Amino acid sequence: MTSDFFNPGLPKRRTLLKGLAGAGVLASYASHALAQFRVEVSGVGLTQLPIAIAPFRGEAQSPQKIGSIVRADLERSGMFRAVDAAGLVADENTRPDLASWRQKGADAMVTGSVSLLADGRFDVRLRLWDIVRGQDLGGQSYTVAQADLRLSAHRISDFVYEKLTGEKGIFSTRIAYVTKAAQRYNLWVADSDGEGAQSALTSPEPIISPSWSPNGAQLAYVSFESRKPVIYSHDVATGKRRLLANFRGSNSAPAWSPDGKQLVATLSRDGGSQIYAISLSGGDPKRLTQSSSIDTEPAYSPDGRVLYFVSDRGGTPQIYRMSPAGGNPERVTFTGSYNISPAISPDGRWLAYVSRVGGAFKLHVMELASGTVTSITDTVADERPSFAPNSRLIVYATRQQGKEALMTTTLDGKIKARLSGAGGDIREPDWGPFQR
Repeated sequence: MTSDFFNPGLPKRRTLLKGLAGAGVLASYASHALAQFRVEVSGVGLTQLPIAIAPFRGEAQSPQKIGSIVRADLERSGMFRAVDAAGLVADENTRPDLASWRQKGADAMVTGSVSLLADGRFDVRLRLWDIVRGQDLGGQSYTVAQADLRLSAHRISDFVYEKLTGEKGIFSTRIAYVTKAAQRYNLWVADSDGEGAQSALTSPEPIISPSWSPNGAQLAYVSFESRKPVIYSHDVATGKRRLLANFRGSNSAPAWSPDGKQLVATLSRDGGSQIYAISLSGGDPKRLTQSSSIDTEPAYSPDGRVLYFVSDRGGTPQIYRMSPAGGNPERVTFTGSYNISPAISPDGRWLAYVSRVGGAFKLHVMELASGTVTSITDTVADERPSFAPNSRLIVYATRQQGKEALMTTTLDGKIKARLSGAGGDIREPDWGPFQR
C-alpha cells in the first residue's frame, strides 16, 4: 500500500503520509546497533553563552563521562559555546580562578565529581559558577545506580540551562524512534540525545508513527503485525499495551489530545482516508473530516483548540486547520505545492513541516502569528519533525552523507546536531514531554 501523495522519485519509505503508508514505508530501514552515539554539532548561533565545563573529578573511573555529556547537551541546545577546559583539575568544592577564566572568554563554569559508593551506586555532584559576576550559582548532587549515570548528567545539564537562561531544560526528556535490524523492527525509548535506548517493542512487521501521550507514560504507534495498520498504545513503564484502533481498512497516524483523553487518527473504515477522534473510554470513533480527498497526519495545537492536518482537497497536499470538533477547514500553507507532516510547538508559536522543493524534501518552520516561513535545512530527504517540550529544538529524520540520521536543529537552523549510531540508522522520531 502506498500513498496517493507518493513521489515516484523517492524510495517508498519517503511516502511520508502515515495515514496511507504501508509496509513499504519502512522497507529501507537500515540495521541499528546500540553503540555509543556521537553528537556532531555544526553551526554558530548569534547569541551563545561561552561556558567552561571541567572534566568531573573521578570520571576517568566512571562508565559515563559526565562532563562530556553535559558539554554535548549544552552545545546541542544552541544556547552555549564550550570553552576548552581540558586539563583543569577541579570539583564542586574548588573555587576556580575566575579572573583567568574570564580572560579565556568564559562567562560560566561547571565543575563536579563522580565517585563510586560502597553499595555500588555513584555519587554525582556539580557546582555552577557565574564567572562574570564572580558568583556561586549553586550545585546539585545525585546518588544513582550505574544505569542512571547518563540521566544524572542530563539533569545536570537541565540545572545549568535553567540557571543561566531562565527556561526549563529538556535534556532529561526522552525520544522515541524506530529501527529495523535484519527483519526485526524495534520501537525504542531513549535519552534526548538518542543514547541509552531501551526496546519497547520488537516485531517482524513494520512499526511506524510513535506518538507520546501528554504525560509521557504512553506511546501510541501503528503496527503491521496483523498484516494491516493497527493502532496500539504502550505503557512505557510496564510494557503493557492496549489495542486502540483495528477498524476495517487502515488505522494510522495517531496523535494524542492535550488532555490525554482521546486520540485523533486517520481511518479508512468508510472508504476514504479521513480523520476520526477515538475516545480512550470506548465508543464509536467520531468522524471529523468530511471530504472525498485524502485527509491525514492530524496534530493538535497545545491548547487543544485547533486541529492541524494534511489534505489534498485543493489538488496538492497542504496543511489545514479546523476545530477539533470538525467543521470548515482553513488552509495554512501556501508556499510550495507539497507540504506535509505538521508539528506544532508546545508554546503554540511555531509550525514545523516538510515541504517538497524542486524534488527535495526540506524542513520548514512557520511563525503562526505572522505566517513567515523559513527553510532551515540543506538536506534533501527530511521527514517527521517533532518539537522539544521547551519549543527550542526540533528533532527530525533525514539522509546525510549517504546515511539515514537523526538530527536536531534550532528553530533558525543555525545549530544542528547529528546523532548517528556507529552501526545503524534511526527513523520516525517523536520527542516526549517534560516528565511529570
